[in-house]
Order: sequence, then C-alpha cells, then structure tokens
Amino acid sequence: MLRQFKGKEFRMFMPAEEIQKRIKEIGGEITEDYQDRNPVFLGILNGCFMFAGDLFKYLEIDCTITFVKLASYKGTTSTGNVLTAIGLEESLHDKDIIIIEDIVDTGNTMVAFLESLKAKEPRSIRICTLFSKPEVHKNKLHLDYVGFDIPNKFILGYGLDYDGLGRNLPDLYKIVSEDDDVYRFSNTD
Repeated sequence: MLRQFKGKEFRMFMPAEEIQKRIKEIGGEITEDYQDRNPVFLGILNGCFMFAGDLFKYLEIDCTITFVKLASYKGTTSTGNVLTAIGLEESLHDKDIIIIEDIVDTGNTMVAFLESLKAKEPRSIRICTLFSKPEVHKNKLHLDYVGFDIPNKFILGYGLDYDGLGRNLPDLYKIVSEDDDVYRFSNTD
C-alpha cells in the first residue's frame, strides 16, 4: 500500500498487528523486571505518544508516566548545543526511570538527555525504544528494551512524522526510493 505526503511516496513497511504484538511482549518484559517497584516512565514527545499509550495497556505493575519534550538550542559555548527537557517538573531522586522513545538513530540526543537525568539522582535509568537504527548509532548507548532494529531508512507512521504528517497512521511506512526493497523481518527469530 502506498501513501503520499508532500509529494513523497511511502510504502507499507510494517503492519500495525506486528507492532502491537511486539509492544505486548515488551510490556510483559517490563512487568517481569519491575515487580514490586514503581517506575516512572518518561515519554519523549512528540513521537512516543502512540507507543507510550499502547505500552501502558500491557503493564501489570504500579507505575506513573510523565512526558517531556527535548529541545536543542544553538548555544554560545564551543559545544554549540544545549539540551533542555521541557515539562520535567517532578523529583526523580531515588526513583526507577524508564525512558520511552519512539526511535533511536544516532543516539546523540539521548546521550545528552541521560546526562541531565543523572544529575537528578535517580536509582536507575533504562531506555525503552520501539525502533532502533543500529547501523547509524554514534554512541555506545545501551538500549534496554527494543521493539525492532530497522535499517537506516526514513520511516513514518505510528507516531513518527514527515513534517508533522503521518503520525496518526497505525502502520509503519518507509519512503520509496530508487534502492527500494521489501524488508521483511521478525524480532522473534
């Protein structure tokens, strides 16, 4: 199935049923790991909203969730970037934190965010991402819960967008390009 957004074509890459099946499995893994603990989930907006909502349906533990938006601004120092977590108001001291992310590609933003979280002295921090592009990771970032490792292709749907469009699609789509191939995989192999 093809979809068009802003003059670009996107082909179905992963059906909603496969995404939901894997989210249910991740929910079971987290439930097992966090029995008798009350983790705080930090959802990274905007992309994680669908994943976070569906993941919470499969968690059988006491937990809370809050959402943050990460913004990078041009700074005046030699590093050039300052990472700001907008919306993180509560204390994280001595709490178990699970970051919910839609996709991790280079990992640069996540590494910077982790540094700011560590300053809040949580008991533990884990990362849960639905999609990971390991071939473009630039950092030694440990991802604790990964839905799918995918190739370095532009994707949209299920919370991910192209200029704000396509987030509402329940399936995942990949941009159609000259090297288009049908990519079939299963995380259970």
